[in-house]
Amino acid sequence: MPPLDVLIATPLDPEQARRVLGCDARANVRFEPDLLPPPRFANDHRGDPAFRRTPEGEERWEQLLTSTEVLLAHGDSAEMLARVVPANPQLRWVQGTSAGFGEVVRRAELSPADLQRVTFTSAVGIHAEQLAEWALLGLLAFTKDLARLQRDKENRHWDHYPVRGLAGQTLVVVGLGHIGREVARVGKALGMRVIGTRRSAPTTTDEATRQGVDALCATAELVDVLPSADAVVLALPDTDATRGLFSAELIAALPAHAVVVNIGRGGTVDEPALVDALANGRLAGAALDVFATEPLPVDSPLWALDNVILSPHTAALSPYENDRIVELFCDNLKRFLDGRPLSNVVNTDEFY
Repeated sequence: MPPLDVLIATPLDPEQARRVLGCDARANVRFEPDLLPPPRFANDHRGDPAFRRTPEGEERWEQLLTSTEVLLAHGDSAEMLARVVPANPQLRWVQGTSAGFGEVVRRAELSPADLQRVTFTSAVGIHAEQLAEWALLGLLAFTKDLARLQRDKENRHWDHYPVRGLAGQTLVVVGLGHIGREVARVGKALGMRVIGTRRSAPTTTDEATRQGVDALCATAELVDVLPSADAVVLALPDTDATRGLFSAELIAALPAHAVVVNIGRGGTVDEPALVDALANGRLAGAALDVFATEPLPVDSPLWALDNVILSPHTAALSPYENDRIVELFCDNLKRFLDGRPLSNVVNTDEFY
C-alpha cells in the first residue's frame, strides 16, 4: 500500500514539523514552510497577512492542496476549504487547529456529498485548561473587586473592608464540553457550588456526578436557575441551536451582583441586552473573550464600560498550543492509518 499523502498547511516551528514528519512511516508528510505565511508570534496559525507567494509558489501550493489525502489546516480556513475540498477528490480527512473548527466547515458551505466524503476534526479540548484559568481570572477580578484595589492604589488610599470569596458561591456553567467541564472542576476545587446545563433534563440521579457538577439542569430551565446564580460561565459553540441562547430574558433573570464570563462564542449571547444590563447596574460585571462581531468594533459600548474585562479572543492562546495540536494530530494520524475512530470529529449536521 502506498504511503498516505499528508500536507501541513499551517505554520509550525522546525521541531514541531519534525515531530509530524516522523510520526508514522506509513505517511508521506509534506511541509514546505516557504509557501506558508511566516508566523507573527508563537503559535500564529494565520501568519503574516501581507505574505504573498510568487506565481510559481502559488502554482506549487495549489498542486499540493489538490493532491493530498490528509490536510492539517489552520483554524480559520473556510475560504481554502470551500476551494480545495470540491477540487480534490482524493481528500479524505482535514484536521483543524481550532476548537471551533466546525464553524469554519459550516462557513465553507460544502455540498452534502463533500461533507460525507471528507472527515473533519477539530482541536477541541486542547484549550480547556487555558480557558478555565481565564474564566477564573474574571470571577476573581469581580469577587475580589480588583477595580477598587486599582483605584485605591492610584489614590494612595488605605482602608480596611471585607472581601468576598468564591467558596460558597453558585456557579452556573452553560455548556459542559471539554472547556465547561474544566471550568466546573476548577470552580468545585475552590468550593463553589456548580450547576451544569445540558439540552435536556438529566435522566439519572448520578448524571451530575459523572459530569463533575453538583447539579444538572436542562437549558429550558435556566430562567428558573439563574436567579440563584452568583456567576455564569458560557462555554458554548456557535450553532443554530445555541445562537442567541443567552437571551435578554436569561440576562434579566440574573441577580444584580452576578458576573457573566463568556469563553465560548459571542454569537451565543444577546450582546445589546448584556450591554444594557451592565451599563445600568443590573449586573456586577462581565469578562468577555468573544464577541458578536470580531474584531470588536471601535464604537462598541463595551470598550467604555468600567465593569467589563475584554480580551481579543486570545484567552485560549498558549505558548504550548502548537505542541498540543501536533500531539493531537499525530494521535489522530495513527488512528486514521489503523482504521480506528478519530478524536474530535465535527458533527456536520450541527457543525460542532
